[in-house]
Amino acid sequence: MKIFSFFQDDGKVIDKFDSSGVKIHPLLRPKDPFQIGYFYLEENSVLGMHPAMCDQLLMVTSGQGWVRIEGEEKIIVKPGMAVFWEKGEMHESGSSEGMTAIVAEGEKLDPHQYLPFLMTGYEAKS
Repeated sequence: MKIFSFFQDDGKVIDKFDSSGVKIHPLLRPKDPFQIGYFYLEENSVLGMHPAMCDQLLMVTSGQGWVRIEGEEKIIVKPGMAVFWEKGEMHESGSSEGMTAIVAEGEKLDPHQYLPFLMTGYEAKS
């Protein structure tokens, strides 16, 4: 057995796209175009508007925050919710109280395969 850490203090600061109060800690990056990381969003943080470089699935693990796509209102997200952005989709996220999340990035991610659908980026499920 081996034990590793992914403490917030060891994470990489993200300051692109006018971001503030955000760190990511890469967790896995196999040779295929796929990676998993752990996001730390501090109080009053924002990961600024930017295009998804590939399909991305953000899975909230603690705290509460918000997400939005370009031109739309913020949607509150909390633990147990996952947000999917397709490659090229302009999006941003943030938190007023702090939030952590796992993010999976890669080609051809299909969250519909395992996760129940909750809502689109701009309207709640009926």
